Amino acid sequence: MTAVRILGIDPGLNRTGWGVIESEGNRLRHIAHGVVTSDPAAALSDRLSSIYSELAKIIAIWTPQEAAVEEVFVNKNPGSTLKLGMARGVALLAPAMAGLAVGEYAANLVKKSVVGTGHADKTQIAMMVAMLLPGVKAKADAADALAVAICHAHHRLPPGAVLALRTSGRGELQAVRR
Repeated sequence: MTAVRILGIDPGLNRTGWGVIESEGNRLRHIAHGVVTSDPAAALSDRLSSIYSELAKIIAIWTPQEAAVEEVFVNKNPGSTLKLGMARGVALLAPAMAGLAVGEYAANLVKKSVVGTGHADKTQIAMMVAMLLPGVKAKADAADALAVAICHAHHRLPPGAVLALRTSGRGELQAVRR
């Protein structure tokens, strides 16, 4: 079985967490992690551009083969939700522009995959990430990003796997492949 390098991204306008792991079968290995920040005083377009540039550098340095991004939940403040959605768009765009397949995972699925419950808090996530990746002392956003990568490692399908069956225009079944 071949190892696959996965970039996990926890999008945010102020702090975008990222983490890179390698997955080979059920074995996980930590590669790197960190947080991309943007200047809150800068224009929104400059902040988004900064996040994109930093993620592009991370992709170039750590050469992941796949990426995974956490889905955004809806806040009570529509303006904050919209801005977070823009940051998430950049988090999806950067790996897609690098030619990576990008998985998207709901926060509850990420938490359930790593902690065992969909309502875990950031402290629990960081503790379980440290258990799954011994020696890693990632906090908050970086730990969340590593959790996204771990979730992807557990739920990804190998290349060539059948994702769905659909009917062609002539009534034949066709496999939709990755």
